[in-house]
Amino acid sequence: MSQLNQMELQSLRHIIGGHATVANKLEAYAQQCNDTQLKQMFLEDAAAAKSAKQKLMLFLQ
Repeated sequence: MSQLNQMELQSLRHIIGGHATVANKLEAYAQQCNDTQLKQMFLEDAAAAKSAKQKLMLFLQ
């Protein structure tokens, strides 16, 4: 794998941070939600955001 330049690294960190923020917010929404279908949707989307974050973090290794 090729080396990332400084701009690519900053962009990647920004995107990873965004995925982490989205995952945390979706989990918080799920905790406050009374509708089971909506709660499940929030949790599934939070899991997808966490998964995407983990995949992106592989570029930092």
